[in-house]
Amino acid sequence: MGSTLSVDESVRVVIVGGGFGGTAAAGHLKSWGVPFLLVDVRDSFHHNVGALRASVETGFARKTFIPYVITFPENFKQGKLIGINLEKQQVLLESGEELYFSHLILATGSDGPFPGKFNQPVSMELAIQTYENLAKEVEKAGSIVVIGGGAAGVEMAAEVKTDYPHKEVTLIHSHIALADVSLQPSVRQAVKEILLKKGVKLVLGQRVSNLKELTMNHTQDKIEVKLDKSPDIVVCNLVIGCTGIKINSNGYSDAFYDKLASNGALKVNKHLQVEGHSNIYAIGDCADVNEPKMAYYAGVHAKVAVTNIINSLKNKPLTSHNPGNINGLTQHLL
Repeated sequence: MGSTLSVDESVRVVIVGGGFGGTAAAGHLKSWGVPFLLVDVRDSFHHNVGALRASVETGFARKTFIPYVITFPENFKQGKLIGINLEKQQVLLESGEELYFSHLILATGSDGPFPGKFNQPVSMELAIQTYENLAKEVEKAGSIVVIGGGAAGVEMAAEVKTDYPHKEVTLIHSHIALADVSLQPSVRQAVKEILLKKGVKLVLGQRVSNLKELTMNHTQDKIEVKLDKSPDIVVCNLVIGCTGIKINSNGYSDAFYDKLASNGALKVNKHLQVEGHSNIYAIGDCADVNEPKMAYYAGVHAKVAVTNIINSLKNKPLTSHNPGNINGLTQHLL
């Protein structure tokens, strides 16, 4: 990529979702000189790979946000997707706007609880302050419970222990194995050993039975966390939730009701085209591809999708995405 492409005025790529996949796709299209519009509910890109570090280290959060207008000044629109008109090739926004597309890239990602995710339509400054507030709560707390042992929970526990090795940190997970199920068993075991080495207490194979009664992200005296398979009660000063990650499918589920996987992701072919739609692509978390949900893969998907849009405009064969597996999570935790 890098050379510009001459296209007629009917070509307009709309990208919905400004996470790692969406911004990568926008960057590729920009380098080709292809008209595009990036749409996101927020006003800034959030580098949420650093979100959990920002939850522990004061001053770090500002490094994880970049206003979209800085990178894509003429090609960004803040708005919330509420629907897609496939017949008219329009993206429908909550504001009432209807955006025409010749090609559509859906990169709506996934959603979940703060601090692992921050998809609220608030200003960048308020988002930064929210992380700063949590970092202060972590600093105050003597004992912390992290609920959820997926990638976010594992990293949250490790981040706290890295900065505060003398704090008591307990990780509660409903499964025996930690981290992403797509990772090799040896890697998941290594993650467990790293946390134990750092001094994290692990409560595995149990759920929190009083989850709805707990206040998250605020330091309090003697918070009681109850378990579903044990009479033991974990007492702490701060609870951080890292569970409930789900595909952000609300905006497209009506249009593609028959193309949805059980988790809300879009079924795609080897070219990352939504099944039955040659001009619509799904990338990142919202693509039903069997591989770990990581920023790296969102970037790979973006390149495949844009390459195929360019190739289709040039009447060239499409390229394919070959799902792989990354087992580098342990390196991040060391």
